[in-house]
Amino acid sequence: MLRLSKKTLYVLEAVLDIACNARPDPVQSKDIAQRQGIPQRYLEGAMQHLVRAGILRGVRGPRGGYRLARERRRIAVAEIVRLMEALDGHDEDMAALAGSPLGRAVVQPLWQELHDDMMRRLEAVSVEDLFRQARQSGAAAAVLAGEQGANFDI
Repeated sequence: MLRLSKKTLYVLEAVLDIACNARPDPVQSKDIAQRQGIPQRYLEGAMQHLVRAGILRGVRGPRGGYRLARERRRIAVAEIVRLMEALDGHDEDMAALAGSPLGRAVVQPLWQELHDDMMRRLEAVSVEDLFRQARQSGAAAAVLAGEQGANFDI
């Protein structure tokens, strides 16, 4: 719960990659996977969930791919994290954590409070904010130049 899974981080990187590569042509998932070192098999499924959630828009065809469905400033990082948490079943993690009376009375409320604080902070961060940070750090230029990330297993 109070952590971002590797899958969630991959999805945030993919959305930010799309934000950095917003051009007339949509961004293809194979290019995102190559640039960010995200396993292709995972990325496609995750992208479809983002399309259904209204975060991305899928474009079909040989030059198809993905675009942001809304302006960068209108997509909160918390929205993406909540979607991934729901898909990964993080609510079930909390139920397992709170198995004892102490867990239910002390640990679960603490963890829930910390989680809620984190989500409030992420609600205030938009994809635009991440894009600006990427541009200021020079990471956006690396993405545009097509630098490759390392391949990781999920």
